[in-house]
Amino acid sequence: MPLQLLTSPPPPPAPDELPPPISSSAILSLSLSRSSSSQCIYFIFATSDDRILLGPVFCRRLLSFCGKQALISLSDKSDLAFLGKGLQDLGYTIVSTGGTASALEKAGVSVVKVEEVTKFPEMLDGRVKTLHPSIHGGILARRDHNHHMEALEKHGISTFDIVVVNLYPFYEKVTSTGGVSFEDGIENIDIGGPTMIRAAAKNHKDVLVVVDHKDYPELLQFLQGKQDGEQFRRKLAWKAFQHVAAYDSAVSEWLWRQSDIYPQIWENPHQKASVYADDSLSVVNAGGIATAIQHHGKEMSYNNYLDADAAWNCVSEFRSPTCVVVKHTNPCGVASRADILEAYRLAVRADPVSAFGGIVAFNTEVDEDLAREIREFRSPTDGETRMFYEIVVAPGYTEKGLEVLRGKSKTLRILEAKKVEKGMLSLRQVGGGWLAQESDDLVPEEIDFKLRDAEFAWLCVKHVKSNAIVIAKNNCMLGMGSGQPNRLESLRIAFRKAGQEAQGAALASDAFFPFAWKDAVEEACESGIGVIAEPGGSIRDQDAIDCCNKYGVSLLFTNVRHFRH
Repeated sequence: MPLQLLTSPPPPPAPDELPPPISSSAILSLSLSRSSSSQCIYFIFATSDDRILLGPVFCRRLLSFCGKQALISLSDKSDLAFLGKGLQDLGYTIVSTGGTASALEKAGVSVVKVEEVTKFPEMLDGRVKTLHPSIHGGILARRDHNHHMEALEKHGISTFDIVVVNLYPFYEKVTSTGGVSFEDGIENIDIGGPTMIRAAAKNHKDVLVVVDHKDYPELLQFLQGKQDGEQFRRKLAWKAFQHVAAYDSAVSEWLWRQSDIYPQIWENPHQKASVYADDSLSVVNAGGIATAIQHHGKEMSYNNYLDADAAWNCVSEFRSPTCVVVKHTNPCGVASRADILEAYRLAVRADPVSAFGGIVAFNTEVDEDLAREIREFRSPTDGETRMFYEIVVAPGYTEKGLEVLRGKSKTLRILEAKKVEKGMLSLRQVGGGWLAQESDDLVPEEIDFKLRDAEFAWLCVKHVKSNAIVIAKNNCMLGMGSGQPNRLESLRIAFRKAGQEAQGAALASDAFFPFAWKDAVEEACESGIGVIAEPGGSIRDQDAIDCCNKYGVSLLFTNVRHFRH
């Protein structure tokens, strides 16, 4: 039954006197009174036998006995009166803090202030209000665990069924016109709020957690039995953790910006940037460039991270010893050989002009011999200039290998990375939100290639920006065309890079050819290509088949598209 506030409490008895047992069936009415002198709460029972006044020692027990409690602490008080009155009408006792309690009382809603539950006043200029076992015990206790409930009973703690909290407007405060001082920003970092939200969200099986005033009507409908229970609770918990995560991210970014120490990791000089590792991954699964160990060299830049990531992802596709050279996230040289030194030389020779200043990645350990080859290799364009690289990435290095590479340049970044596990999400930001999709993880075993060069070219083209064409022979990329608005232009660039070596080679396209005759397919056939691998799916696939048959070129439909934007 709801509590009724008495404006004129009777003189309180000795507060610690234990009253005689009262059965719930004997209670005729229940009212609540607050002493103006002691700021204590008293509960008055009217039973079939007598009226009994309970002092503050028994407040929490009675609240628990009477049933339903909601804890409300809000910065954004939109629709607070609507919520408070709705909960009160449903029989909830409302426990609240500071300004929220005042706003509820002003709206005519009876409130128990949080310090009357904790028996401890606000302190440290409001920094400590709800950080107390009487609050968090009541939120976190699992109702179906007897020892949890016994612990609450032992310590006189009552349970909370609903927690409604939103956080200090930190982002709005620190981004307001004129900004705020560092001290004001720090004071706007909420501590108690996120703690209550996380506790309630963790225990969402027993506690409803609400962080958005738009959910108040749905909450009241749920409490009236008009909503599906489990899914509603999970939805609220999900929103709660999102709310806290966004808040923590805003605080982290603000503190970083206040540090005046910006890593030199911009894409362009006028931009500032940072890098974040995904700490949600286990140590075993935390592969990739963000968690790579840097053994040597300058600080990584924004562009370095992107290029190194592209190189590492590409080289990780191959099972044979492989070297990949990347420039501006596109592989400009790829080669697989039993001898990794030969693979390195071939990868660089595929496009030595682009390779200069690029990123070199290996899927094998870098030993002393390979390190010396990297250090001393001359550019194939003039035979004299030592090749310069921004980064070398590999799964490991021998002690001697590291020593030799460190001697190549003070700035050369040497990264040791773990292979990224498959099945990860791919995220891209767009204006106002994010795009998420499964990563492009299809393995070659799922496609019957029959021709080795076609498989190699297909693995390479997967990592080239669309529209993408790759020409390969003998497990070596010969030419690549990328990023063109039309597929024909990408094809012409790839053939120009490959030169005469394109005769009898394999060509892979990341998407189908919309036209065949007098277009990309026929031009490839006339240039002497031996096999074409493409996804298929065009309404003109038959034209591509007829064209390849005319020129005696093998055509393989992979049924897998590899767009990369």
